[in-house]
This record gives sequence, structure tokens and C-alpha cells, in this order.
Amino acid sequence: MEPDLFTAAAEERQEKDPASSPLAVRMRPRVLDEVLGQQHLLKPGAPLRRLVGEGGGGPAGPSSVILWGPPGTGKTTLAYVVSKATKKRFVELSAITAGVKEVRAVIESARRATGGYGQETVLFLDEIHRFSKAQQDSLLPAVENRWVTLIAATTENPYFSIISPLLSRSLLLTLEPLTDDDVSGLLRRALTDERGLGGAVALAEDAEAHLLRIAGGDARRALTALEAGAGAALAKGDDTLTLSTLEESVDRAAVKYDRAGDQHYDVASALIKSIRGSDVDAALHYLARMIEAGEDPRFIARRLMISASEDIGLADPTALPTAVAAAQAVALIGFPEAALTLSHATIALALAPKSNAATLAIGAAMEDVRKGLAGPVPTHLRDGHYKGAATLGHAKGYVYPHDVPGGIAAQRYAPEAVDGKRYYQPTRYGAEARYADVVERVRERLRGEQGPAAPPTGSGPR
Repeated sequence: MEPDLFTAAAEERQEKDPASSPLAVRMRPRVLDEVLGQQHLLKPGAPLRRLVGEGGGGPAGPSSVILWGPPGTGKTTLAYVVSKATKKRFVELSAITAGVKEVRAVIESARRATGGYGQETVLFLDEIHRFSKAQQDSLLPAVENRWVTLIAATTENPYFSIISPLLSRSLLLTLEPLTDDDVSGLLRRALTDERGLGGAVALAEDAEAHLLRIAGGDARRALTALEAGAGAALAKGDDTLTLSTLEESVDRAAVKYDRAGDQHYDVASALIKSIRGSDVDAALHYLARMIEAGEDPRFIARRLMISASEDIGLADPTALPTAVAAAQAVALIGFPEAALTLSHATIALALAPKSNAATLAIGAAMEDVRKGLAGPVPTHLRDGHYKGAATLGHAKGYVYPHDVPGGIAAQRYAPEAVDGKRYYQPTRYGAEARYADVVERVRERLRGEQGPAAPPTGSGPR
């Protein structure tokens, strides 16, 4: 039997015994108007509206759709809603467990269903990025011949993970992370809706705040935690889900952290200051608080990249590449594994030698620019490639450094107004000690203090 998550029998069973299905399944929207979030895809005339047709009409445009977004943002839900709105049969496969054989079986079944009794099929393929090129190639005939309406979901950049022929035949829709308001609306609907908890239990304010924190924008995670907490409260005979009961049921302590308030900025500030102060243990503590509070891992990664330049700079030139690599990894893998990557980067930055010389250098240069210390670019540095430049004297007298022994020509680069300014003042910490020696030798040579520069001998660009 093909893997069909919402066959008629399954739906009939769910209607007769709703409690047999998880809360996240029971609360799955049935029409587009019940979908929370993703308003850029759901407003009048938006792609999904056109795909299903207002009023339950047939789909328009391509017969393949790729939904790209983080976990829990409604990719499976949207696929199901499309199948319901277009009155098509819904078949779900996961790229983790399915192979070419399973895909071909579904496609053949869809061909028979279409030809035999006119029943069209929506094939929802989850985590398509896990399919190999050959496996993705096996989908092309079904897409091109419209044997199925393919809706594929991925958490990875489709331009890197999906073959070009399939991508070019698909409508690419990007799903945004759900906001706290979106998740809060979903929780309240689940509390009162007959498909959900039907008013059997209320939700304390601090318990709701904790649900939002642990959900981290993931609707499925929020509903799963709510269901566990509500079950625990009802088992105790309570009609309100409290924070303590919720903590017990999800086995996770509430973190005193408000992602939208002062605590958000205080904890983020403490993380960066602990890294700056080289206290690796304090830095890890604040990192853990941010992770447990459901902070966006991309926000944390951005702060680490800033810290790498602001507080470390050339004292450890590997700090910024480490932070950038961490940010890229976080974007690809997400939580919970991203916690390991963020820990890796935080430890490396906290234990690196520190220098704020790069920060002070650009700050001083920008301050002079704001004061009006700019002036014209020296004539010999101006572009000399266009017609008429020679007439203006542009690039005349420019010494090509590669033609000079040592590669440093004695000539003026800065505008006259700031000539001689020393913005970069390197420290003697870590690898920057080397730059401290180099910069003085370079400055001397630029001033011609080691004798006149040799005349150019090559034919490089001027």
C-alpha cells in the first residue's frame, strides 16, 4: 500500500475519534484562511491563492511547487491544504525513507488514478534536499506530464540542493519563521477549538510565554508541548495549565529571558562582554541561556561575527573565518545541532587574543570624514583608463608597486587633508604583533625613508 497520510479511511477515523490523532495533526488547517503566518504567500493574488484558485478552483501555473523554510513553518500543512482545496488525493513521501522505487510506484498509481477515474494526485515530498540527483531526476517525467502536482519541502537552499531542471519547472515559495504572535494565535485556537482541547483547560500567562520560548517559531513543537502540558494538568484535576506543570511535562526549566524585552539585550550584551573578557565559562552560560530561551540562532551567529572583528581582529586572523563558518553552518542545520556550532565558535572567540585596533582604526577614519577631512583623490591615483584621462593628467606619475623592489612604492595615497594620519595602531597581542612591526616598515617606505623608490621597470597597469 502506498504511503498516503490522509486517505479517506484515515480522515474518517480521525473524525470519529479525534483524540486518536496528535494535537498538531488535529489542528492542521483545512483551508488557506486558517493558516497562520506566511501572509506574503496568502494575501489576495499571492502565489498560493493563484495555485488553488479562490473558491476551490483548479490550480494555476506550474504543477510543481517547492516550499523552502525552517522546520515547523507549515510546509506539510500548505501541501495538504492545496490538495483539499483542489479536491486532489494527497500522498506523502519522505526523502529520508523513500527511494526511486517508492517514487515510481506513487507516480504509476497517480497515472492510473488520473486515467481510470479522473482523480488527480498531490505528491508531497518532504526533505527533497536529501534526494540524490538521480532520485530527483526520476520526478521530472511526472512533473513535465502533470501526472502529479508535486509539492516538495526543503529546509536547505534549493539553489544548492535541487537539480536545475526541477527547479526551473517549479514555483519556489519561501516560508518565513513564524512570529510569536503567530504561534500565540495557534495556541489559543488549539485551546478553544473543538478539534483541539475544546476549552478543557486554560493556559496561564507565564506558561504561554514559556511555550513560545521553547517553540522557537515552530508550530508543531508548540502544539506538542501544549498537548503534553494539558494532559498533565487534566490528570491532576486542574483546569489551568500552569508554568510548573508545563515544565514538568516537557522536562525543561523556564529560562528567565524575554526575547522582546530588556533581558534579550542584556543577555546578548553579557555574552559579547564575556567573550571580550576571555571568560569562556561565562560566555557559554549566556550562550546556553539564549539557546534555551529560543533565541534565533542566526542572531547569535551575527553577534559572534561582529565580536570577531570588534574585539579580536588581527590578534587572531582566524577568528572571523571561524565565526563566518559558524553562521553558515547554523543557517544550514538549525537547532538543535546548531548549538554545537555556536559553542565551538564561542569558545574559540573567548580564548583568542584580543585587539580592538581594527575597531578604533575605522572609527577614527570615519570621524575625520564626518569632520570634512576628505579632499580630492591625488591625481596620480585617479582612473587613467578612459578616453581623455591622459589629457586631464589622471594616473600620470603613478608608480606600479609590483615594479618596485619590495613591492612598496614611495608615493602618496591619502588625500592631502589626512596625509600622515595613523588610524591603525596595532597592539602587541597575538598575531597582531607581527602587523605592528610590518606597518612601521611599510610607513617608512611609503615616506621614502629607506631611499628613493626604484623607477618602474615592468609594463603593468598604471
